[in-house]
Amino acid sequence: MASPPPKVILTRTLPPEGQAILDNAAKDNKIELVKWPKDSSADRKWLLAELRHGGVQGIVCMLGDKIDEEALVAAGPSLKVVSTMSAGFDHIQVPALGSRKIKLGTTPDALTDATADIGAMLVLMASRRAGEGIRAVVNGKWPLMPWSPLLLCGHGLQRATVGVLGFGKIGQLTLKRLIGFGIGRVLYTTSKIGQPLPESKDFFRTIPLAKSNGIEIRPAASLDELAKESDFLVICSALTPETTGLVNAEFLAKMKKSAYVVNTARGPIVDSEALAKAVENGELAGAGLDVVSGEPNIPADHPLVKNEKIVLLPHIGSATLETRNLMAVQAVENCLAGLGLEGVAWANEVATF
Repeated sequence: MASPPPKVILTRTLPPEGQAILDNAAKDNKIELVKWPKDSSADRKWLLAELRHGGVQGIVCMLGDKIDEEALVAAGPSLKVVSTMSAGFDHIQVPALGSRKIKLGTTPDALTDATADIGAMLVLMASRRAGEGIRAVVNGKWPLMPWSPLLLCGHGLQRATVGVLGFGKIGQLTLKRLIGFGIGRVLYTTSKIGQPLPESKDFFRTIPLAKSNGIEIRPAASLDELAKESDFLVICSALTPETTGLVNAEFLAKMKKSAYVVNTARGPIVDSEALAKAVENGELAGAGLDVVSGEPNIPADHPLVKNEKIVLLPHIGSATLETRNLMAVQAVENCLAGLGLEGVAWANEVATF
């Protein structure tokens, strides 16, 4: 008698291209698919109950689904793979996966371009005071703002120093988009502060492109130099114990009063309260944020929302139809590859053990 197909839990309906692959796998009896029935985040109690039913070998989850010790205990020894439709995985207890020899899949390459687009957009919106201008129009203040020589004047990118905190794929592509605006110098950091990016890790040949445009580009000698010299600090690093709270009051105090902070990485890298105070007190010119600590529970009276010199987006870095479909496809591929289905390769596996 043939053994039953591996059971997979899906915590939310995927964008169509990924969902079709998963549905077809279920139709062909390659998997048994258990899906949260609503178009919303899966209820925690539902997820734990389904895991406790037993036999679950794969989970395809979202950024808001906490896969922690409680969930893994509920799943028991059958679980082989967790696949998240996201680049980040701080919602997953990786050591707990590793101790159980459970594999992990993520989708970082799918969203590189889209997130870089948002990073470049936030640099422009913050520096050209677009957020203030939009608020003035929406709030009916434009008729009360007669033209004046310095009305809503911001800073240009020409000859500016761009500091990239985390010079991985997203950092490289964000910089690549900014090169055409005439920036003058680039300082960057990798996981080894002060060390140059190996040529093999320059995935888009961004460094030669910058040099061919007459731009000085080199690793920052220290975080102090990155803070003091950057006109635009673009944060693209992973959230780790070392980067959590890295851009704090002390760091911000070293920056120029004319400088801007842009974050498309993870909210907890930046101390939100310190950033809000720095902009409010004129110690920074402004900020552009796609991520913030505590999201999405950010009320209208939050200091980052109230300050007109801060552009805050609701974490839409990967929000293009093309990107979200590709993320869904890769999340499914990771799950099926983790289950050992023939002919399916990993899109991206994160080492857990």
